[in-house]
Amino acid sequence: MNEKSEKVFLVLEDGSVYEGYSFGAEASAYGEVVFNTSMTGYQEMLTDPSYAGQIVVPTYPMIGNYGINSQDFESNRIQVAGFVVREECHLPSHWQGSSTLHQYLLSNRIPGISGVDTRAITRRLRSEGVMMGMITEDSPEDALEQLKKLPRYDDIDFVKQVTTDAFYRWEPASGENPAYHIVVVDCGLKLSILRYLTKLGCACTVVPSTTSAEDILAFKPDGILLSPGPGDPALPYLEETVRNLIGQKPIMGICLGHQLLGRVFGGKTFKLKFGHRGANHPVRELATGRVHITAQNHGFAVDADSVKGGLEVSHISLNDGTVEGLRHRELPIFSIQYHSEASPGPQDTVNSFERFLEMVRGK
Repeated sequence: MNEKSEKVFLVLEDGSVYEGYSFGAEASAYGEVVFNTSMTGYQEMLTDPSYAGQIVVPTYPMIGNYGINSQDFESNRIQVAGFVVREECHLPSHWQGSSTLHQYLLSNRIPGISGVDTRAITRRLRSEGVMMGMITEDSPEDALEQLKKLPRYDDIDFVKQVTTDAFYRWEPASGENPAYHIVVVDCGLKLSILRYLTKLGCACTVVPSTTSAEDILAFKPDGILLSPGPGDPALPYLEETVRNLIGQKPIMGICLGHQLLGRVFGGKTFKLKFGHRGANHPVRELATGRVHITAQNHGFAVDADSVKGGLEVSHISLNDGTVEGLRHRELPIFSIQYHSEASPGPQDTVNSFERFLEMVRGK
């Protein structure tokens, strides 16, 4: 904690108040307050577009101890609205580190608050559910009044805020001719997905979330990947696009992409009480009984009882029994709710990308 740090508050919409110290930008921020149980990977959390519009609370007590480096970005900017930590390390130690967490937040104009009881915040969110909150230097009473007037997280289309403005290409680093061409629909894409696909010899064309099915197919892809992303998956324009892609090319969906596929085939989605966010979530593969430890970041899920249209549940969460994977009985389509690219997290399920390419090969 810096001796010059100003006192600030994290105020939740239920009236609970947590007093701490400012780091990063001296500014106010509001958003949906969520917690993440990963022990490492704060840089990946900060730059994950699925966190757009959210104030993130890591449960691990010390954050920032290895600084910020040039290798672990998942997008080109910080995506979280605010960051809440128990202890902010202002003297990091790592050979790749180029700046402190404080400096990184400050340069991106994102406020942080340290010195708060993150265990107490997590317990409240687990018992009451995620809720809107604000980091502010103003009085808690003023913050509560502001929260009543601001838009709810579920009412905002964050996908359109984080998607790319124009299509772009990623090629294999080796310089060899790519084996396959994959179109990635950017709903909130993590760069690690592109890194894995290109490592497997694919060229990727990334397109905005508003791209029509006709324009996607005009790129002549061998397969289509629907990326993760933030917010409620009830997005009619994306559902229409995905619906028009069904049966045209092999499709893989991750996280929000998984939920979109469920909805397109007639399934329903619902909001979880406090979501799944962390690198330690156990998932069972129903066909084999094998258990994978997975990285996850989502607040909505597909209703298992509503799955239809040829889809069937392929994976379930061992924490709460919710759907973690779907596959089509006849078409080359499958989806996963967890993040096979991890980052941060275990790489138990990175072979999901190889499974996708097997579908692309016609196997």
